[in-house]
Amino acid sequence: MTRTDNQDPQEPRWLSAEEQQLWRQWLVAGPRIQANLARQMQRDSGISLPDYEVLVNLSEAPDHRMRIAALADRLQWDRSRLSHQITRMRNRDLLDREACGDDRRGAYIVLTRTGLEVVTAAAPGHVNAVRELFTDRLSPTQASQLSAILDDLLAQFDLPSGCPGGK
Repeated sequence: MTRTDNQDPQEPRWLSAEEQQLWRQWLVAGPRIQANLARQMQRDSGISLPDYEVLVNLSEAPDHRMRIAALADRLQWDRSRLSHQITRMRNRDLLDREACGDDRRGAYIVLTRTGLEVVTAAAPGHVNAVRELFTDRLSPTQASQLSAILDDLLAQFDLPSGCPGGK
């Protein structure tokens, strides 16, 4: 955003009433959609939304495996959070940890057969909920506009190619 020529650069550029309403709608909409998706996932599949996020990323990775650091980056989670999540999921045989042959300190997280079955069973209900709560509520024009807007917002974070929102 640009400042007017006579505005003191030390002064905050307060949000207009419309901008504040937009910002607050953004802050309310995202968490409410996420909360509804989380309830659907738990109710229909017996797993948490974070479980599903990990399982989906591993299911889409080559050989259903990823380095821990790459998975943490992809999920935008700190490594401590991911480590605790991995432990819980390993205890339920959803994934496993394998040593990385070329890096003794590194490890891969690998989707197990059980994990693949769980994510495969959970996906249809999840996509139906995403449609109900999000995509089906937008016209094709609105969806296209929102996609372009989100691309613009995400561009500031220099995401690598292939990441959601990356160019």
